[in-house]
Amino acid sequence: MPIQLAIIEDQPIVRKVLSTYFCEQPEFICGLVTSSVEELLAALANGAAPPRLVLSDINLPGGRSGIAGIALIREQVPQADVVLLTIYQEPELVFQALCAGAVGYLLKTTPLPGIKQALLDVLSGGAPMSPAVARHVVRYFRPAEPQTALTAREQQVVEGIEQGLSYKQIAEHLGVSLNTVRAHIRAVYEKLQVNSKSALMKRTWTK
Repeated sequence: MPIQLAIIEDQPIVRKVLSTYFCEQPEFICGLVTSSVEELLAALANGAAPPRLVLSDINLPGGRSGIAGIALIREQVPQADVVLLTIYQEPELVFQALCAGAVGYLLKTTPLPGIKQALLDVLSGGAPMSPAVARHVVRYFRPAEPQTALTAREQQVVEGIEQGLSYKQIAEHLGVSLNTVRAHIRAVYEKLQVNSKSALMKRTWTK
């Protein structure tokens, strides 16, 4: 069955492009397309169909950013997974997003088919990451303590993403399954969350 997708984007042109594209995809139903977190929450409170996936910008009007809106959305729709789509690639924002509960962080330079595939990967247990974000992850973990450093395989998976390879291409290159690649990416995200809670204010990412 098609997946209920909600889109939160304040720029009319970008919102139109996203909604037009995803409404034409048989895998999705664009039940909610809003310009702010508040607008989405109000629609849900008024009986709108709850989304399974939410694709949200970060810098939004209304007083609540896309990051701040994650907990509010999950409070009303616990089963919803939130993927952030933004122009910002600052490491601190990636940390904040992951700690808030985002399952993916994509840049707006990602082609529409790439965004679609990322959302489908979420449904299969993945945690989508843009190549630019992967580059920061690789550099961040390079001097990490042994207990929080990436394993050799996790490093290979993230480097594959940094090079622009798809999950399938990474799996074929490493001789593992797609699910194994997804599991490694999830593990990397979990390590980022652990590090961010304990060391975000003590360490500076290398850009």
